[in-house]
Amino acid sequence: MDLKNEFPHRKGLIYLNHAAVGVWPRRTADAVKAFAEENMLQGAADYPRWMGVERQLRKRLAWLLNAPSVDDIALLKNTSEGLSLIAAGLEWQAKDRVVISNQEFPSNRIVWESLAEQGVELVEADLSCPDPEAALLALCDERTRLLSISSVQYASGLRMDLQRLGHDCSARGILFCVDAIQSLGAAAFDAQACRADFVVADAHKWMLGPEGIALFYSTPQARDRLRLQQFGWHMVEHVGDFDRMDWQPAHSARRFEPGSPNTVGIYALNASLSLFEEMGMQAVEQMIMERAAWLIEWVIHEPELELITSAEPERHAGIISFRCRDLDRAGHERLYRSLMDAGVVCACRGGAIRLSPHCYSDVEAFPPVWWRVR
Repeated sequence: MDLKNEFPHRKGLIYLNHAAVGVWPRRTADAVKAFAEENMLQGAADYPRWMGVERQLRKRLAWLLNAPSVDDIALLKNTSEGLSLIAAGLEWQAKDRVVISNQEFPSNRIVWESLAEQGVELVEADLSCPDPEAALLALCDERTRLLSISSVQYASGLRMDLQRLGHDCSARGILFCVDAIQSLGAAAFDAQACRADFVVADAHKWMLGPEGIALFYSTPQARDRLRLQQFGWHMVEHVGDFDRMDWQPAHSARRFEPGSPNTVGIYALNASLSLFEEMGMQAVEQMIMERAAWLIEWVIHEPELELITSAEPERHAGIISFRCRDLDRAGHERLYRSLMDAGVVCACRGGAIRLSPHCYSDVEAFPPVWWRVR
């Protein structure tokens, strides 16, 4: 595959920000252009083919997750919507407990904090310890209903042992929810192996898709526990039978999709995932890990820098965060703006500079720019 053709960046740009918003491959831009052209010329005259692309996308998402069935996949707007479906859908009782970490992105914290008015206790495990999984599991007691964790932490880049967490939760009857936005498209994922009850993730980061479309995975047993909050023509079992007066929710995860689909987003994400399918996730992960390892080695050998992300291969994916020893938080913000001005698209998270290359990224172009900025 010609990755240079798929990712023809403008000259002088070094894009290391896939943990925020990823770059579209050429094929994705082409798919959206063709879909727009079709709409202009003939509208929805070929709507059945649109539905075929949607079915293909669900198959590709099931492949990406190693989901047992496409019936386990719903297409939502974003990760926050998926987490909200869970929080609002479960039957909570006063003194129930939800366990998360102290490094979560706000989406995986605020939604659980909102349950306080129902008497639900939220507790946060400190992951800055030798055994972060043990820290999470130590907070799980007989009142714990759910453990929700990011597969990779957005600021530190810490990669969690999902199989360990999932197996323990399964053995103790605790629902296991994974925010996989920082790993899907960057690392191989197996929803069955980690025994996840729920997996949620936006398309616009490592999956190289657009904003406004996300996947929501749930096992049949888990989704049966969720009360429906939204209703419409698209979430019923007999979808398309508009004259039918009786209805019931779809048996599949489509029950969480109340209305018309985001067809533009579907076309875009389907095209993006075709790239992963052609390359294979193992190859994509290996290329990302090679780039991450190169950046980690660079940081380690610069005396003025402090590596925040773990250097252990099993403890990181595509995120590499570091600090300058002589800069405070405000100094890192200034450094971030200088890097952006120099054409390095990155992020400042947790008072550190965060780099997040994908499989095509030219990471070796970063150090020369760094020294010019410094």
